[in-house]
Amino acid sequence: MPETAGPTQPGLTPETPPPELLRALGRLARGLSVLFWGLPVALVVCVQSAKSDWFRPLGVVPPLIATGLLFYGLNLLGASQPQERVWRAALERAKILALIIACASPFLYWWNRVPSHPFFNTIIELLILAGLGFLLLLNPMLVRLTWMLPDETLRAETQMFTSVNRSILLGVFLLLATFFAVLHIDPSLPDQFVGWLVKVSPLPHRLNTIFYFVDHAGHWLVLFVVLFPLAMTMALIWKIKEVILTSVFGQDY
Repeated sequence: MPETAGPTQPGLTPETPPPELLRALGRLARGLSVLFWGLPVALVVCVQSAKSDWFRPLGVVPPLIATGLLFYGLNLLGASQPQERVWRAALERAKILALIIACASPFLYWWNRVPSHPFFNTIIELLILAGLGFLLLLNPMLVRLTWMLPDETLRAETQMFTSVNRSILLGVFLLLATFFAVLHIDPSLPDQFVGWLVKVSPLPHRLNTIFYFVDHAGHWLVLFVVLFPLAMTMALIWKIKEVILTSVFGQDY
């Protein structure tokens, strides 16, 4: 008698990835989703915790939860390809900065209440630099992730956009780090430098207007500059997640 095929599990095909791989890809996709939504949420909650009274009744909880999402998302990503040392190294570096951000975020609440306290000012400066550093390290981590995915176009796009992101973020990071360092060395140095520029400028009135605008809206200007690489990073995260889901579930998932 001819042999008959044994029973197969419903919904399982020879092309179906093994359950361990499916679980790892599922955690990877969830981690990317958490990062995608966690980045703008953390930015909005942290800025509002520092500058307004929206979250003051809740104390330190909103910024702590918002920044904790970033660390949680990176932990989910850690389930994928644990044997890849370069990928793991890039991931661990981003996790260290995410943990620093989460630990420093409660000081936003206290700085909002006592903005002139020098210790709180220093912690907020470190938090800002850590946030820029996190975005700076997140981009090469995404590049390492695309090297493990079978999509050459995605890999090329990620490398191109992350190089632009890193250039912008590195410039802003160095500029702010220099400014914060100068303030700690001598708080009067920025004013002296501005006064010297006004004296040597052929258009002192226009220069005074520019410095007045920077002095009163400088933090919003920095935030606007950072929004561009943040938006591109979010777009790359979403596209990588879509490629992962498509590779597992097909075009019509």
